[in-house]
Amino acid sequence: MILTLKNTFEDIGNATVFATRFFKEVFIPPYETRQFLKQCYIIGYKSLPLVAITGFIMGLVLTLQSRPTLVKFGAESWLPGMVALSLIREIAPVITALICAGKISSGIGAELGSMKVTEQIDAMEVSAVNPYNYLVVTRILATTLMVPLLVIFADAIGILGGYFGINIHGDVSFYRYITKILQSLEFLDLIPATIKTFFFGFFIGMIGCYKGFNASNGTESVGKAANSAVVTASLTIFIIDMLAVQITDLFF
Repeated sequence: MILTLKNTFEDIGNATVFATRFFKEVFIPPYETRQFLKQCYIIGYKSLPLVAITGFIMGLVLTLQSRPTLVKFGAESWLPGMVALSLIREIAPVITALICAGKISSGIGAELGSMKVTEQIDAMEVSAVNPYNYLVVTRILATTLMVPLLVIFADAIGILGGYFGINIHGDVSFYRYITKILQSLEFLDLIPATIKTFFFGFFIGMIGCYKGFNASNGTESVGKAANSAVVTASLTIFIIDMLAVQITDLFF
């Protein structure tokens, strides 16, 4: 038990040092712009189909599950606003971040872990290339930027899925549906939900890079790095979301 706690605190300390190094390296040239754009394409564009399918299903299922209860209370007209608020404030950011943790963080952990095991990172250092700047900084910046955009995309697709869900048992025009949503939403509903997604993206990238960059020797460690990245990133997302809800409740 004591040894486990010791290893846990050591891991947290090493991760803190690893993250602190990011804030130093991000301002030091050369800036790997091409690699950053490549990672944005891989992380953002290639995740769109999965995020779109998940977002549509979230909106559709949430609408179908909520409709019977609202009908009982004669509040069916509240359904568009309720679905939009639920998606934008909580469901879409958390579910999309968990998808990114499973797809992106594990991929980064496995990729960097395999590079570590095959000594490609050591070869980059010998070649006078800063591997941290080239491999870690670009990926963390890409996830920090792309995850919020993916969440916004999931919000839009989820609202579209809600529209199809409403029209399964009724006949509501798209204009009226959007009008109801806009009447229910306030600008302050968007700010906390958007801000926390940047933290989701940062920690998804940072944890994946940390686990892969510090993989031990042996091919078995690659799988362990990927699995550990998913578990740690998912847990971190829930912790950040819990803190974000408490802060939002205090200030908004």
